[in-house]
Amino acid sequence: MIIFPAIDLKDGQCVRLKKGEMDKVTVFNESPGNQAAEFLSQGFSWLHIVDLNGAFDGKPVNIDAVKSILNELDGKMSIQLGGGIRDIETIEKWLDAGVTRVILGTVALKNPSLVIEACKKFPNQIVVGIDGKSGMVAVEGWAETSDISVIELAKKFEDAGVAAIIYTDINRDGLMTGPDLSGTKELAESVNIPVIASGGMSCTDDIQAVKDIENSGVAGVIVGRAIYEGKIDIPKALQIAA
Repeated sequence: MIIFPAIDLKDGQCVRLKKGEMDKVTVFNESPGNQAAEFLSQGFSWLHIVDLNGAFDGKPVNIDAVKSILNELDGKMSIQLGGGIRDIETIEKWLDAGVTRVILGTVALKNPSLVIEACKKFPNQIVVGIDGKSGMVAVEGWAETSDISVIELAKKFEDAGVAAIIYTDINRDGLMTGPDLSGTKELAESVNIPVIASGGMSCTDDIQAVKDIENSGVAGVIVGRAIYEGKIDIPKALQIAA
């Protein structure tokens, strides 16, 4: 199981939101590159980056911040990046720039054929991000809730060659109330695509709880605020995941 420390970018800074609301923001580091270097030094092998402004605007915004992370890491960590990536050209640009995997969220709901096309063109480099609110898919930076369920959307990509699905429970995100274990397990058992849990991680015990459902198809967990606030024993968490 992989632990993905998260860097959420807003106006060029590393922040965390509460329940995805842009006005409920905490700045944790003004230098994304320095934050990435810190995660590398702590022993993480992957990094999860979201361009929050991009998710709302529908196009990449924090380009310089992402490039500063890529320059700082210089290939020493694998990176998955999402937020405002809505076409093949943008996917290709980020992969060429050194991003390992690109996350497609809103476009996965609104234009699933693009995800399928991207998977063919970039095998094992496309991740689908599904953000859920009470079991239904939320889009446009979580500003809208759709009429399709999380599992229903995931099943659309069953045979597309998607590298993983990131499932985020919006109601828990940034609140450190614990992950949605039942929803994550149900999703992982419903599809043959590896699932990455996201939202609500609060302590090292939560890492163990996700590890305990790994056999259902859960391949990783994304951790944000709990790491920044020192709630996770990082060496122990990495040991549990391994």
